[in-house]
Amino acid sequence: MTVWDPQQYAQFWDQRRRPALDLVARLAPAEPPARILDLGCGPGTVTTLLAGRWPAAEITGVDSSPEMLAEARALLPQVTWREGDLTTFTPDQAPDLLFTNAALHWVPGHETLIPRLFGLVAAGGSLAIQVPDKWDQPSHTIAFEIAAQDRWREALRGAIDPHPLLSPDRYLELLLPLAADVDLWTTTYHHVLEGTDPVVEWFLGSFLRAFLSRLDEADGHEFVAEYAEAMRRAYPTRADGRTVMPFQRLFLIARAEA
Repeated sequence: MTVWDPQQYAQFWDQRRRPALDLVARLAPAEPPARILDLGCGPGTVTTLLAGRWPAAEITGVDSSPEMLAEARALLPQVTWREGDLTTFTPDQAPDLLFTNAALHWVPGHETLIPRLFGLVAAGGSLAIQVPDKWDQPSHTIAFEIAAQDRWREALRGAIDPHPLLSPDRYLELLLPLAADVDLWTTTYHHVLEGTDPVVEWFLGSFLRAFLSRLDEADGHEFVAEYAEAMRRAYPTRADGRTVMPFQRLFLIARAEA
């Protein structure tokens, strides 16, 4: 099945962009950033927030998905878009802002990755990160339980790390010795969703792709059907037809010495 579907990801855009808006709002650089690197830019929808906040900045968006980058190029042709691996990409010039929204949970090895990314930032610049922190919630634990069943285990082993994040304390331990200051916080959004199986529709645009990309269409439909049944129990529809899904996010801003 397709690895990424930009149209599927665009569903619930108002809710999906809230964390990015909150991260951008928390940034208060002494000077407007001249160069911005959006790492894991996806279809460029969040990059539009950066371009709107700092219209004079030279922005580069990097993603590993050609499908997402095609959408991004059509959306913001003035931005430089590059296909690349988030773990190894090195910009030609150090960015004043290295921004990464809802991407690094796909990338292993945060013990070395986070200091490396901070090391790419220009003097006085900032590393700004937002990642989903929902790995102990039913939307995620149940998907891993299904993937571990006998019929799926071989195909789905290692599809995605069930615990991709470090603890907040560990992120601080890694960055406090390196940074002028570090701001770290978590927020839980209580998304009120509409439509049929909205939790499934939400994660068909993101988390579930890790599993579905390893299955053919028939097996993928069966996996989603089992997941959907479990989500209806875990996130029941209210009497008014809407579904509430709590979603915790982790935010981090580290500023380099000037």
